[in-house]
Amino acid sequence: MKINVIYNKYIPDYETVLARVETALINQNAEFKSFDLEAMDNYGDISVVIGGDGTILKAARYYSETKIPVMGINMGRLGFLSQAGFDKTELVTESLLGGEYYTEERIMLTSQGKLALNDFVIKGCNPSRTSKFYLEINGRVVCDYIADGLIVATPTGSTAYGLSAGGPILHPVTDCLAIVPICPHTLNTRPMVIPAEEKISVKTSDMMLSVSVDGYETFECIDKISINKSEKKAYLAFLKTNNFYSVLRDKLYWGNNPY
Repeated sequence: MKINVIYNKYIPDYETVLARVETALINQNAEFKSFDLEAMDNYGDISVVIGGDGTILKAARYYSETKIPVMGINMGRLGFLSQAGFDKTELVTESLLGGEYYTEERIMLTSQGKLALNDFVIKGCNPSRTSKFYLEINGRVVCDYIADGLIVATPTGSTAYGLSAGGPILHPVTDCLAIVPICPHTLNTRPMVIPAEEKISVKTSDMMLSVSVDGYETFECIDKISINKSEKKAYLAFLKTNNFYSVLRDKLYWGNNPY
């Protein structure tokens, strides 16, 4: 097995963890090459990504082209997509080389040539005021929202911004999407879960739209956005000792009794 080691040079102390990963791989006689996040390449059969969830999202989108799975070592805050903290790098490398991992395919969204593994977040170009958003699905009017914005999330992204905005938790391998209004000015507006094949469009009457992709990349001042399920999928790798429900408990404290 050949391994890509991806690091984010903008994260403090990344050199320490990178050196630890490289030393572990050398000690295990593994074939690997290390790449900065801005200069990734397709040397390996699997990628170890050092960074936070944003780093993993970018690497997963990039390697979706070649169907190379990515496994994260967390150096960020929550690290929901990561499999281990930086103090367990040897566990990650040993598990990969020993075949003690599994992979999952995750659906992604696309709009205007952009890919999103988590979500598209749609807001007005003036962030200091609310906007009126018009939602259409498959060319049919669904509803209007007066809100701070709308989130169109994949199952992977349902535990990100969408969850904070009151959206549902979706199992990451389900084939559906969540549409979540951000701070709507009404009590009768609720998030929706729809089939992933549905074609979504959002427009506004009072101002142009600003759209962020997975919390980073942004395109500004468009009058309408159309969002579809992408034909490409992301490929994530996980330790066999981890599963979606254990991550919910360990990182989001889901279902923990406070007493």
